Amino acid sequence: MDLKQLECFVAVVNHGSFTAAAEHLYLSQPTVSAHIRALEEELGRRLLLRTTKSVELTPKGREVFDCAVKMLALESHIRRTCGPDEGKIIRLGASTIPSAYILPQLLPEFGRLHPEVYFNVTQTNSQGVAQGLIDGVFDLGLMGMKGDERLTCLPFCEDRMVLIAPVTEKYLALQREENPLPELLKSPMILREKGSGSLKTADRFLSTLNLTEAQLTVAARVNDQEAIKNLVQSGIGVSFLSERAARAAVREKRLLQFELPFQSTRSLYLAYRREFILQPHIKAFCKFTVGESGQKALL
Repeated sequence: MDLKQLECFVAVVNHGSFTAAAEHLYLSQPTVSAHIRALEEELGRRLLLRTTKSVELTPKGREVFDCAVKMLALESHIRRTCGPDEGKIIRLGASTIPSAYILPQLLPEFGRLHPEVYFNVTQTNSQGVAQGLIDGVFDLGLMGMKGDERLTCLPFCEDRMVLIAPVTEKYLALQREENPLPELLKSPMILREKGSGSLKTADRFLSTLNLTEAQLTVAARVNDQEAIKNLVQSGIGVSFLSERAARAAVREKRLLQFELPFQSTRSLYLAYRREFILQPHIKAFCKFTVGESGQKALL
């Protein structure tokens, strides 16, 4: 049996005739009759008693009718919940840098092209975004590191890490040094929390110097970029930070910026569950975000 047979059966009962049911379903009367006949043959039961004036349910037909109504209601609910024309909301998980410095520009631009699409954005660290995608909490994720093999991760943007320091005579003098990095790394260090893509990039950079976190003086671990900038500005220590996040404070001379000589650039990724089927409005946002270079993976 299929849903079309059940739909015809319920329509005949509700409308009291094959003719009225056919008009309601925009089908021919022979088509409706064929669906009912096929349903009865498959079940091996007479469901309807037909007379020249009326259609009546048999006792077994009443049982099937009650079940069919529930099945059609469930199908309608599934279509409303998952159908492409309903609730074009994208559940988006974003790590700190994409959330604070990329989405404020990206979402309005996309919204002008697709005013029917809305976003539910949750900010967390990169590990939290990856876990949310795996658990089905997010449809898409923007994060600062690749997830595991269950995720498709497409690079959409480059991010450069720098080292920031307070505006003091000590650090102003270091800016004039040819190689200030060894002295900077002796300062108290404010680091991101575990699971952060920024921390992973900082660790990768330190490994090129044969250094580990254990060799640093870690003054604090903070999960918010603005809090890190405020702590550095107050003189607590120095920190690795995205150049995007540091840009305004450096321009306003509230912080000093030191370039990192190598291994300071990372990719930001758009990610989704590998086996998930992307709805058209979600795929449209993916293509808008990754640009021409990444669109082949979305075809």
